[in-house]
Amino acid sequence: MINLMLIFPLFACLILYLTKKDFLNNLLINLYAVIHLICTVSACFGVDILKSWTSCSFFAINNKNIIFLIVMSVVFMAVAIYNNGYLKNDHEDKKKMRHYTYTMLLFVLSMTGAVLSTNLGVSWVFIEGTTLASAYLIYYHKTKHSIEAAWKYVFICSIGIALAFVGIILLAFATGNLNSLYYEDLCQNAQTFNQFWLKLSFVFILFGIGTKMGLAPVHFWLPDAHAQAPSPISALLSATLLNSAFLIILQAFRIMVLANCDSFARIMMLTMGFLSIFITAVFVYHINNYKRMLAYSSIENMGILIIGIALGGIGAIASIIHLIGHSLIKASFFLTAGNILEIYKTKKIKSITGLLDVDKKTGWLWIVSLIGIVALPPSLLFISEFMIIKEMFSQGKFALCITFLLLLTIILYGLSKAVIKMCYTPLSPEKGEEIKVATQNLNWTMYIPQIALLTIAFVLGIYMPTFLNILITLTVA
Repeated sequence: MINLMLIFPLFACLILYLTKKDFLNNLLINLYAVIHLICTVSACFGVDILKSWTSCSFFAINNKNIIFLIVMSVVFMAVAIYNNGYLKNDHEDKKKMRHYTYTMLLFVLSMTGAVLSTNLGVSWVFIEGTTLASAYLIYYHKTKHSIEAAWKYVFICSIGIALAFVGIILLAFATGNLNSLYYEDLCQNAQTFNQFWLKLSFVFILFGIGTKMGLAPVHFWLPDAHAQAPSPISALLSATLLNSAFLIILQAFRIMVLANCDSFARIMMLTMGFLSIFITAVFVYHINNYKRMLAYSSIENMGILIIGIALGGIGAIASIIHLIGHSLIKASFFLTAGNILEIYKTKKIKSITGLLDVDKKTGWLWIVSLIGIVALPPSLLFISEFMIIKEMFSQGKFALCITFLLLLTIILYGLSKAVIKMCYTPLSPEKGEEIKVATQNLNWTMYIPQIALLTIAFVLGIYMPTFLNILITLTVA
């Protein structure tokens, strides 16, 4: 299964390069999404559909990464379906569409490799691969702003990856004579590590990989990249790439806990987590670009993830629940943003009015996505944030809890104000007919994925299946 998920996109790119057949663009993306989902589902039930293939010790599907893989498969499937209707106006530029297909396949391959990796060094290689593969996707529209966003993304993330590499070298110093970067070996021998070098390595890894995760104060690439990339790519960046980086930080934190250095790590993570939420609360009122607004929301939610892990206890479980909910809802939000851009031809919040009158389906998807992302019941994020608040209370961290609630309230107001303005402000008559004609460009593939993602997120907020509860608990065990 692992081999198929990692090798298929390489063969797909080769086939597309050799044949240059345009019909293969969406076909190969859809086929890879189906293969990815089938392999993930079969792994959940312990079925290896390719038993004859030789496994590689660098990759494995286990209790630590299965949730991340499930989320990636579901989001990628939704994005692949949405992609069939999106960018159809660009199909005349055949070379541009082929490059889009190449890089999307390689982007998902890189994220899959990072998630499945059992070795810190291999994780580093694949997380760097995500930078190279996704840079073109951010630059896709080839405007002044998109090229600026792509270069900023490559430059800042490359610095982050370099910092992470220094962290890995320092970790090698800390391990002494272990000579292994496999996570299992590092965890088993953690108590023998030199704590000074281990703490220093964690700082570099946290800041380095935290750059890819979009944590403040190393988040600067994220708002521009999410705003300029095509909406399906923005959904993948926010709902899968950030998770892949988070998994590496989670693995590093596990080593710190086993080495009895967790107090130091928790302080670092809490600081970056609250700073991420604070940055969002400050900027959410000054944004006039709805995709940029969603990007800052991603920074906030990455902060919540890291806070939950740092708290431990049910906070750690809440963090994984939050990861699931945020990925599903934010992917829906970004895909719906693609609908809005297709209709209004602008990303400016002030220029968008009467969304519910123009396209009720897109308008309601926008509103329901808002309800989900601000953690109103029955959103899955309501459960996770409530659990984090409960853990803060149980640990006597009342000041942190009040700060947490205050910042979330500010963000809730900022997001709600923008969405309500876009949906309920009356549409000017002179623009009405022209905009309503644009809704005819939207087909069912640009609605169904969001409906499916939001349905899953809200159903899980009401009822969490037992098997999923078990997987979540094992992820943070």
